[in-house]
Amino acid sequence: MTVINDQQRGTLLAIAAYLIWGFAALYWIETRPVDARDVLAHRALWSLPVTVLFLAIARRLRSTLAVIGQGKVMALIALAAACISVNWGIFLWAVTHGRATEASLGYFLLPLVNVLIGLVFFRESLDRPQKIGVGFAIAAISLQVINQGGLPAVSLSLALSFGLYGAIRKAIPVDSIEGLFFETLFLAPLALAWLYFRDWGGLGAYGLRVDLFLLGSGLFTAVPLIAYVAASRRMPLSALGLIFYIGPTAQLFVALVLFREPMDPIQLAAFALVWVGLVFVTADSLRRARRLARIAAGASPGGTGEAR
Repeated sequence: MTVINDQQRGTLLAIAAYLIWGFAALYWIETRPVDARDVLAHRALWSLPVTVLFLAIARRLRSTLAVIGQGKVMALIALAAACISVNWGIFLWAVTHGRATEASLGYFLLPLVNVLIGLVFFRESLDRPQKIGVGFAIAAISLQVINQGGLPAVSLSLALSFGLYGAIRKAIPVDSIEGLFFETLFLAPLALAWLYFRDWGGLGAYGLRVDLFLLGSGLFTAVPLIAYVAASRRMPLSALGLIFYIGPTAQLFVALVLFREPMDPIQLAAFALVWVGLVFVTADSLRRARRLARIAAGASPGGTGEAR
């Protein structure tokens, strides 16, 4: 019997998380014909009891609740909740309205958008590979603007909302599952009120199958997040960043092969430009990770470096 080590276990968990996220459109499409806004409310509402259950099992509920007294932290969590609700809503709308290809492009754009967010909000400097990567992303967006006569709203909105969410979450001293608990704690009352005035948002109106997918939305939201958190604690972030591309690649596969959405030559060219940009940014990230690893090795006891 082969025993896998901690990093291999982390890799498997990360792959599982990104595959679930990548094929998520197949889950959400089963909620049709429920309005995407109602599905969003169900997702926010039913995620709360699921996260409470997981925190209780992990015996972290009491320590998590202690964060409520920290006003600044709670304000940031409320802002993060707003960003993630926008992201969820746009994605749900896109995959149920034949726009899954555009949603995939949004997540391919995410690493490049993160570079820009670092520049604007954290005053990070861009090195040459990052500038080249961002340049290719701008070229891809410009190509679509010329072709469509406007910005690729779905792609940009998904990338920006999730990028801003990630930037805000960096400043919040709670992990992902705790963050999801607080985010849904803010969203759940609004979701409950929305569903009440919307005659429970399709629940009970379209048969048992649709009801089960709506009620299971909280579990479907929490499980990949928990797998991702467990993976991030077991493997280097550089490796985790490479596995990230499984998600949007799977989304693109679902859009083109399973949903049979068309891709015109302009869309293909835009994807190609983004992919070239990602090559530069990813290669630069790996170079930085290797350099940090060498510095850490030299600084460790018994290392050959001068730093101590």
